[in-house]
Amino acid sequence: MQRFPRGQMAIDQGEAEIFSEFEDGGPMWTGSGPRERRRAVAFAQPFLAAPVVQVTVSLWDTDQSTNLRAEIAAEDATPEGCTLVFRTWGDTRIARIRMRWTAIGAVASEDDWPV
Repeated sequence: MQRFPRGQMAIDQGEAEIFSEFEDGGPMWTGSGPRERRRAVAFAQPFLAAPVVQVTVSLWDTDQSTNLRAEIAAEDATPEGCTLVFRTWGDTRIARIRMRWTAIGAVASEDDWPV
């Protein structure tokens, strides 16, 4: 559990298209087996330490004739940003994915005094 001093907690959020492959026949749409896409995102301003990052799927465009298999994650979080990750496997066909992210962490306060 992270605890934040009063006035030092911040929330940043955004949305990113991870991929769109149905138009050009990319591997997420035409391939099979393990596949992965990563997208780096930058926070609006740095946190004091790596924040907690939660991700959700905001657009999910899939082929209805195959099983839906997916894992989403935020990895490699730093005070400046993180990497959004989408993974699938088997015969799953994904045309496009968009993900929303929310980062929560401590930020510098104007009441901080340099020592």
